[in-house]
Amino acid sequence: MSAPRLILASTSRYRRELLSRLHLPFEVQAPDVDETPAPSEQPAALARRLATAKAQVISTQAPDAVVIGSDQVADLDGICIGKPGNHARATAQLKSMSGRSVVFHTAVAVLASARGYARTEVVSVNVRFRTLTDAEIEHYLHIEQPYDCAGSAKCETLGIALLAAIESDDPTALVGLPLIRTCELLREAGIDPLTTPTPGP
Repeated sequence: MSAPRLILASTSRYRRELLSRLHLPFEVQAPDVDETPAPSEQPAALARRLATAKAQVISTQAPDAVVIGSDQVADLDGICIGKPGNHARATAQLKSMSGRSVVFHTAVAVLASARGYARTEVVSVNVRFRTLTDAEIEHYLHIEQPYDCAGSAKCETLGIALLAAIESDDPTALVGLPLIRTCELLREAGIDPLTTPTPGP
């Protein structure tokens, strides 16, 4: 029996690249979800809600598919820090995180409506930022322009130089999709990355 259709419910190029590492055939569809935090909503809860909502939107459109939704929210003392969107906000984010510990909550939801399967997990990564100078922040932002990344830091490239330490049991979570947990959920939903035929060349 062939594996179920797999859809990544995301517009993120980072998540698309991460999921492609598993050598699974998949489609990408953009979910229309309002990412505005609810009043007093905690960062981890926000990430969980948005990941689930993204998967639900696409699962409704493709009930035969296994759908992955994901979202990441940075947490600075309980304050939600999302994508900066521009240079000024990215500068402010990095200044606020300088010399501090920030928790990045990355949620992954996997829905397989045809099988009655739905599960969402949150993987949290504790990141300690170096004490950054204004010049360092400006240099980094000029090169990376990480305006589509929660917390304005891309650890997989030059952003690693902003950091003093990373604590996690799933390093891909910080990039945007926790692959260890994603593999676990996909297996439960009927797709095993280690036995599913890979796409042709």
